[in-house]
Amino acid sequence: MLELDHLAVAARDLEEGRAAVEEALGVRLQAGGQHARFGTHNLLLGLEDGIYLEVIAIDPDAPAPEGARWFDLDRFDGPPALQCWICRCDDLGAALTRYPGAGDPIALERGDLSWRMAVPRDGVLAFDNRFPALIEWAGDAHPANRLAASGCTLARLVVSHPEAGQLADLLGPELSDSRVIFERGAPGLRAEISTPGGLRVLE
Repeated sequence: MLELDHLAVAARDLEEGRAAVEEALGVRLQAGGQHARFGTHNLLLGLEDGIYLEVIAIDPDAPAPEGARWFDLDRFDGPPALQCWICRCDDLGAALTRYPGAGDPIALERGDLSWRMAVPRDGVLAFDNRFPALIEWAGDAHPANRLAASGCTLARLVVSHPEAGQLADLLGPELSDSRVIFERGAPGLRAEISTPGGLRVLE
């Protein structure tokens, strides 16, 4: 089975991403860290129900990776935007048997956090990056459990694509989450988030 794990906002610059998300949601982001394998770094925000939000950007101080960066960051340009949604599973190998186009399993770690993630060789997920990235966490350690409460809750995640029906059918047997809505339209993601200041939107 697949469960919603976190959302990723891409930015050309981490501070630009911080400013955009903090203005949009009216809350402060928390420190994240570096991802040496992909030459990126991030900031985090804890949401209710065991999920979280990350703002991720290429780390200008890190060496360029040998292959493509995750979340299609090598091609990302423009203002910060909700770029990807990530679903966790208990068995990434089994998930990749069902969804072989999701990418290759890559082992990653940061501190005592350890996980495997499916990353396409060109960094581009199926359905114009609207197919979720797949992740398997090792053990009980998870970023959401370490983040301060923000008072924010994901109300809806709208996944838009011209072939939204096909995407919904593909994920339907494995993903059961009333917050995730598939709509036909131009490729895009829209997160509706309840915050202390009311309902806010990230796109």
